[in-house]
Amino acid sequence: MFSLSELKQTRFYQEAFEEGKEEGRKEVFEEGRKEGARLEKLRIAPLMLKLGLSVEQVAQGLGLSIEEVRQIAA
Repeated sequence: MFSLSELKQTRFYQEAFEEGKEEGRKEVFEEGRKEGARLEKLRIAPLMLKLGLSVEQVAQGLGLSIEEVRQIAA
């Protein structure tokens, strides 16, 4: 039977560990990209409201909820 330290030294463990790290990086990158896109929408919404678009138009155009746009407008 392998001890934990011996198991960690196997090629299988090392490859699985690296694969898990890579998957984790991809997930974090994707979450960051989505959050960045959302923050950009929240930054643009007030500008659209200042241009005279309605709350509903801004929400529809940016893919935000009407409540989110109303909070921004307040």
